[in-house]
Amino acid sequence: MRCIHFDCFSGASGDMIVGALLDAGLDLETLRRELARLKLTGFRVEASRVVRGGLSGTKFDVVVDRPAQKHRHLSDVLEIIRESGLSERVKRDGTRVFQRLAEAEARVHDTDVEKVHFHEVGAVDAIVDVIGAAVGLEALGIERVTVSAFRTGTGFIECAHGRLPVPAPATAALLEGFPVTAGDVEAELTTPTGAAVLTTLGQAFGDCPAMRLDSVGYGAGAREIDGTPNLLRVMVGETDARTETDRMWVLETNIDDMSAELFEVLFEKLFAAGVKDVFTTSIQMKKGRPAVKLSVIVSREVRSTAEEIIFRETTTFGIRAYEVERRKLRRESVRVRTEFGEVTVKLGRLGDEIVTTSPEYEDCRRLAAEHGVALKELYEKARAAARELC
Repeated sequence: MRCIHFDCFSGASGDMIVGALLDAGLDLETLRRELARLKLTGFRVEASRVVRGGLSGTKFDVVVDRPAQKHRHLSDVLEIIRESGLSERVKRDGTRVFQRLAEAEARVHDTDVEKVHFHEVGAVDAIVDVIGAAVGLEALGIERVTVSAFRTGTGFIECAHGRLPVPAPATAALLEGFPVTAGDVEAELTTPTGAAVLTTLGQAFGDCPAMRLDSVGYGAGAREIDGTPNLLRVMVGETDARTETDRMWVLETNIDDMSAELFEVLFEKLFAAGVKDVFTTSIQMKKGRPAVKLSVIVSREVRSTAEEIIFRETTTFGIRAYEVERRKLRRESVRVRTEFGEVTVKLGRLGDEIVTTSPEYEDCRRLAAEHGVALKELYEKARAAARELC
């Protein structure tokens, strides 16, 4: 699987993202040809080699012939994307990025999405940056996007809304739920456009995944920054396509003073909230007290909900949380026919090879009860039928 990892050791902006993609192998003429499919005029794009902090990279620039660009609403930007001749993937990715950006702006300014004036990010250069990033990912054949922790910087910036703290309020809203670090640089390192592109198109966040590294690229920021190279690094390569990976959170707490009956309701509420798994482990705490360790595997989006359920439904005073990477077999479900009835079977594929077959428990239990046969016999019948089908 073709993968790209964005290493945001000095933040990320729209022009840095496109510059890094160019540095990693995106052809500039290909980018120009695709951007020409937008119904926008009065701009051109350029790329040049520069040095930041002693390291070389590609600086991507959008040169606008008419500097005073009009402000745009979300509907204006989406119409430009929709009426372009770009591929469906690029249109979809660009639309998602701008919708997410508009939602963040609306939230921090307490207004409706359709009333948001995009100001700087609605100008031609931001549209080109977002679409350029989507074009680059498609042109490089990227199937999976991973992103490191975001470095935001510190201090204040001047913008259309006046003097604002770093990270800018829209950037902070976009980064909720993602790994961030401020660092010690007094500058805006991650911009709203950069945050919107990477949090929208990124599929996993944290360390670089294992891959066969094919190319490395550096996208340069606009200025030199004392003490750090103002660059965004990308690493492009091949990961093991036989399996899938994602990032999950593990929530843990030790409990030694809660009635066992209460765990049933806890499990039900956690699974109803969308957690991936819940389990307990027998442990021994201080003074020899028997206890259980509650473990919950949950996605970033559901983490806060799961934590609230744990606090409300258990006797704990605290929760440990850490991020992990899951490596998974590719899964699919098939419906197979046995002599006792139909059963859903989950298949686990390692590449093209099926290495795991797992009949659905509820189907097997129901049919075993109806026909008076052993549950394990239903399991074997379903597995055999799945092997014959596949």
